[in-house]
Amino acid sequence: MSVSAASTGRRIAVVLFNLGGPDDAASVKPFLFNLFNDPAIIGLPGILRTPLARLISSRRETSAQANYAMMDAGGGSPLLAETRAQAAALQSALSDRLAGDETRVFIAMRYWNPLTDQTAAEVAAFAPDEIVLLPLYPQFSTTTSQSSLRLWDTVYRGPGRSRTICCYPQGAGWIKAQVEGIRAALAEAGDRPVRLLFSAHGIPEKLVAGGDPYQEQVEATVAALMARLGPRDHQICYQSRVGPLKWLGPSTPEAIEAAGRDGVGAVVVPVAFVSEHIETLVELDIEYGHLARDHGVTPYLRTPTVSAAPVFIDSLAEAVSEALDREGIAPFGPGCQGDWKACPCQNGLR
Repeated sequence: MSVSAASTGRRIAVVLFNLGGPDDAASVKPFLFNLFNDPAIIGLPGILRTPLARLISSRRETSAQANYAMMDAGGGSPLLAETRAQAAALQSALSDRLAGDETRVFIAMRYWNPLTDQTAAEVAAFAPDEIVLLPLYPQFSTTTSQSSLRLWDTVYRGPGRSRTICCYPQGAGWIKAQVEGIRAALAEAGDRPVRLLFSAHGIPEKLVAGGDPYQEQVEATVAALMARLGPRDHQICYQSRVGPLKWLGPSTPEAIEAAGRDGVGAVVVPVAFVSEHIETLVELDIEYGHLARDHGVTPYLRTPTVSAAPVFIDSLAEAVSEALDREGIAPFGPGCQGDWKACPCQNGLR
């Protein structure tokens, strides 16, 4: 890596944002409460949302604990360990790029430790000259990146000139790392006919109708992948649908069942996740794996998340380096193409 010509002995804080996950079985319920008490998740006034979050977290505690127990993570989530590995790799890559600066990478989780207010205090104590805010959500949504960034704006009171990388749905390293995983899975499938199922976490349709750019950005990611892979059978689908609202579709279970009816196997690509966690290791691998077997979907393969793949980490380091030369909020690579009410770049929102 080349050393940035702008390196001037600055203290640079890079803050990685992610969902978070419980450490163990005992922290599953408070994690769920924090999740459902977020107004970006349940858009009710606090006087109604908070008791509802308590009710939902109580009712879901036992089933969620059972799901977390399926992973080899002590009854909790591997997400923090994965994010720490990404943070360490990114700090190493930035040390090469910005050799004249002191760069430190921090982790801020939205719903469990290290929580955003704790990380904000740590960043303030570091006393940075420059801050780069970097959500580990490639596609922007009001339910993920916006929620994390708004909370950061509320709690951070330290020094430093801040700028934000809002999204990177077509970021070069993000795309290249996924292409490598897809090609490996296709090689494993051999001559057997398979459909690529690009599975993203779902959101209610009403959020997209209200101006959330998430669906467009998921589609942009898939278009960039298919441009590298060439023409082949593929479909976008959405997982983790809950509640009575109509969500983006088709759902991943529906797409798996359709593959069975069509007599093809499936290579499932977690197209909106950068780390292994319950949605990949339990939902995709175990629950949907059983569904695939029940419907004769053979083979059923799943590509790994990009995690700390060097090409992905190098791309994040490039995004940070570029962000240091500007102000405000912007994507790394192409961002929104449509006119979306919730796009922070078009409308100055956070």
